[in-house]
Parts: sequence; C-alpha cells; structure tokens
Amino acid sequence: MKKTILLFILTLLCLTTTAKASPSSYITLSDKAEVSLLTSTPWNGAIYALFGHTAIRVKDTIEVRELGLKKLDIVFNYGLFSFNTPNFMYRFVKGETDYIVGYVGFDDYLYEYKERGVGVFEQQLNIDQTEKQKILDALIINSLPENRTYRYNYFYDNCATRPRDIIEKNISGKIKYTPTVKEQSYRDLVWECTSAQPWARFGIDLVIGADADKKITDRQKDFLPLYLMGAYEGAIIEGDTINRILVESTNTLLTPVQEQLTYTNPQADNIQKATDWPLIVGCILFLFTLLLSLLIYNQQLYALGKVFDTILFFIAGLGGCIIFFLMFFSEHPCTNPNWNIMWLNPLQLLIIPLFFAKKLSKYVYYYHFINFASLSLFLLAWCLIPQQLEIAFIPYILTIGTRSIMNILQYKKINKKADYSLPRVR
Repeated sequence: MKKTILLFILTLLCLTTTAKASPSSYITLSDKAEVSLLTSTPWNGAIYALFGHTAIRVKDTIEVRELGLKKLDIVFNYGLFSFNTPNFMYRFVKGETDYIVGYVGFDDYLYEYKERGVGVFEQQLNIDQTEKQKILDALIINSLPENRTYRYNYFYDNCATRPRDIIEKNISGKIKYTPTVKEQSYRDLVWECTSAQPWARFGIDLVIGADADKKITDRQKDFLPLYLMGAYEGAIIEGDTINRILVESTNTLLTPVQEQLTYTNPQADNIQKATDWPLIVGCILFLFTLLLSLLIYNQQLYALGKVFDTILFFIAGLGGCIIFFLMFFSEHPCTNPNWNIMWLNPLQLLIIPLFFAKKLSKYVYYYHFINFASLSLFLLAWCLIPQQLEIAFIPYILTIGTRSIMNILQYKKINKKADYSLPRVR
C-alpha cells in the first residue's frame, strides 16, 4: 500500500511539471500500446465496494524513466477518496463528496483486488494508435492537480461513467452499445448489488425516494461497472465508412473467490440473496413491543412505557431527520420525494419531552391519535404509493403504530378511572 501511495505521489509531481505544457510530448505511445477497460466485481467487505469498480489500463513496451518504469503499465482510477477529508461524513450525507482521479502501477492495482478475493476482467479495446494516444493524453490532463478532483454523483457521475465518457470522446466514430434485456430502475439495480448485504439494502431503500423507481435507459445503467462491462461486450464503433467491434478481447485477470460470487452477472435471474435480517429483526421487535405494551397496559407500568417510547421515538426521529435532510438539503439524486417520511419524521423527536409532562398528556394523546391514523392510512395505501417500499418496513411501522394505539388506550383508561373516582352529586 505504501508503494502504491508513493508511486501515485511521484507520478502526480512529474505530471505537474512535464505534462501540463504538452501531454503528448510527455508519453508517446508505441504501435504496441494497449488500452483496456478493467472491471472488478463487487466486494462484500465495504459498502462502497458492493457495486464493483471500473478503471482504464494503459500498457506499452516503452520505458518511462521519469516514473522509474522499465515499461509503461499503469491504471487510471476515478474512485480515489479519503475518509480523512475535513467534514467528510457531513459532506458525504449532503452529497458533496469529492473524488480524485489518479493512477498506480498495474501490479499494485491488481494486488489490492487479489487481497480482497474479487474478480477483475480486462476488455482490450479495438482502437488505433491515434485513439490510444488521445485517450492517454486526456487521462493525463484529468490527473493534473488542477483537474483531478471532481464532484462524485453515485447515479450520474462516478468511477464507471467517467472512463466511459473519456473513451467515447477520444475515438473516431460513435459507439453502439450492447443493450440489456430488462426494464429496470435505479432501485432494481441497487437491490441486485446489495443482495448479499440486506442491512445495506434496507438503509439505502430508506433514503432513496420515488424517483429511484422510474425506468431508466441502458446508458443510465452504466453507473454500475458490471453493466458497463456488459454494454462493451459486442459493442460496435460506427465509423464514416466501416464499422468495427469495440472490444478486441476479454480476459479474466482474477477469478472471484466463492464467498464473493453473490453478484457477478447482472443479467442473471437467480442472483443469490442473503437472509432478510431486517425483516426478521423487525418482526421480533414488533412482537416484543406488542407483548411489552400489553404488560404495561395491564400492570399499569406507565413509567416503563415512557422509557420505551422515548427510545423508540428517538431512533425513529433521528431516522426522520436524515430523510428530511436528504430530501431538502442534499445534492444526492433520487431522494425527494421520499414517502418514508410518513412513518419516520422529525416530529417524533419533538414529542418526546411531552411524554414526561403530565399536564400535557392531552396533547400527547392527540399526537398518538394522529400518528396512528396516518400510519394506518399509509399501510392501507401501501400498493397505491408511487414508491417501491420494502416489505421489511412493515413490522417497524407496526411497532410505532402499536405504541401509539396503546398510548391512546392508556390515556382513556386513566381518564375513565379518574372519572369514577370523582364524587357524584345526587
């Protein structure tokens, strides 16, 4: 890893002084040069790696003394970022994450994926000498310090779409890509990628809204590396006089190990799915809440109920704050509108202080009545809502609804008891 970072820094320094004036005079490719698209399969070890990765490899027999290379073999990577960036988490949630394009030696690049146990496929491009040189020059210019940072957008502008666009702009002719065979939405593709990580799928489904359910074009699917790889296979470059295939050959550089085989073929109908733990945990939480609520109601353990409600509505309110922020203040795509705001909303935080104010119990009753009614309508209109909602959401909604209806019954029980205790005038 240290070797990779050192090489990256050295190459950027060299490019700053040499390639800034004339990139083509810095590295001139020979007629034996090769340009390839590299696609790595998803890795279950980190959420950002669940979707795979794309990079461009430039290989040649020429010696590059400035970089200490006996032969040119480097990989341009548009997926570099640092968790140590100031305010990284806030900027990430707000959608202001900046990525960097840089490059490393091919051996170092491949070693990292070998350690992860993921697959790497290489598609060698069928392009001429001039096109190869133009692609390399464009990549070098992109890697300059003043150009290398770009505003990352998961669906529209990422580590897969950038290499695609670089190749498109620097070849002669128009690429006619291989079409997919399915009508899909962004959410469908996210579900495919997160089939092995149910909690990741659950969390993403909470924050992306109705726009993620619109059918998308084949080109929009290219944000996923495996779909871009599929679009390249069989693609044709349509020229003024003749057509030619885009991919000259496809090679498997690394074969994915068994535990990483959950999502390697986006066209497969039998993608392996992991146990739906969010649904199971939700059902357990709902049953626990139901039994606890009955105990609290029958045994009049109202203090315990307040503590449980505080924890439950605090977590739900935090989730609502995140959804609200993403809807109205974030640059992330497909987050507004989001119908999950109906059962996770910031108001659930504001009501918590009222739980412990006895004089305000009437207003708490009104809140629970409105909350239970809205949750009931939400569930009844489940199939009519213009957003694809996870079945796993239902037990969590029922959990919140259960506490609201039990608080309503509890309020009526207490007030009915108080009425009986008042002296009667005859």
